[in-house]
Amino acid sequence: MRVAAVQLESVVGDVGANLAACERLADEAAREGAEWIILPEFFTTGMGFLPELAEHSLPPDGPATDLLSSLARRHGAVVGGSFLCQDEDGHVRNAFFLATPEGIAGRHDKDIPTMWENCFYVGGTDDGLIKVGGLTAGVALCLEFNRTRTVERLRGKADIVVGGSFTWGAPEWAPFRRRLQTSIERYTGWAAPFARLVGCPVVEAAHCGRIRCKTPLLPVEYVTDLGGGATVCDAAGNVLALRAKGEGPGVVIADVEAGRVASRERVPAGFWIQELDAVSKFGWHVQGWHGRRWYRRHVAP
Repeated sequence: MRVAAVQLESVVGDVGANLAACERLADEAAREGAEWIILPEFFTTGMGFLPELAEHSLPPDGPATDLLSSLARRHGAVVGGSFLCQDEDGHVRNAFFLATPEGIAGRHDKDIPTMWENCFYVGGTDDGLIKVGGLTAGVALCLEFNRTRTVERLRGKADIVVGGSFTWGAPEWAPFRRRLQTSIERYTGWAAPFARLVGCPVVEAAHCGRIRCKTPLLPVEYVTDLGGGATVCDAAGNVLALRAKGEGPGVVIADVEAGRVASRERVPAGFWIQELDAVSKFGWHVQGWHGRRWYRRHVAP
């Protein structure tokens, strides 16, 4: 089947502009024959430590899912992506919805927010498996692609893994920035090794461009390039299509054979598939602590 991964240059916090851009790119993918079209994580807002993002979450039956469903009906396709979703309990989650021409097939909530993302949503506990016709789609979002527990919940159960990422680089002010950036790119190049571990094709959508936002707990701006890299891999981890961050917004298209194969790859014993460097681990813990506290004060019901 033919699949597409979208690479979006989002305007952080501008829901209308981002929805319009996603619609244009999804239409482009459909014109190239894509039967599955995957939008990136946070396709409605982008992400950064910007307090106004707390005001831009959407309901589960609002404009974001309306777009996914209308695209699915228009093109006879399966269309998915994640956004900041405020549920009936008042909490916000990073929710990935997968739509078919018949309606929403299912949902996955990202398990653990990443660093400053903790300011804007809480994690989920579902298995990330969604039935679509005769296939089972597994869902992974951003650093879920680098967690061994994601492999455990999807390996041998998913016929295709779909999802998206919003990966930011080292800030311009960081000491040893080049070394830190190289480390970030190493552990965020996760699509191919994840496909080999899980034993099925992977479709990962992405963001590109630059972000400028506050830095949690520091009086300096965080300015950096986004990782980019919308990718389609087969079950053996061969990269069938890749759009580098320097290529800007667009789509990558590839034909994949959906279905699970027995993986002979050993799952690493630790929490991470590729270990984070010391600076990223420090940011993971400190920004996580700050973000959960910020969420309780500014977002939680």
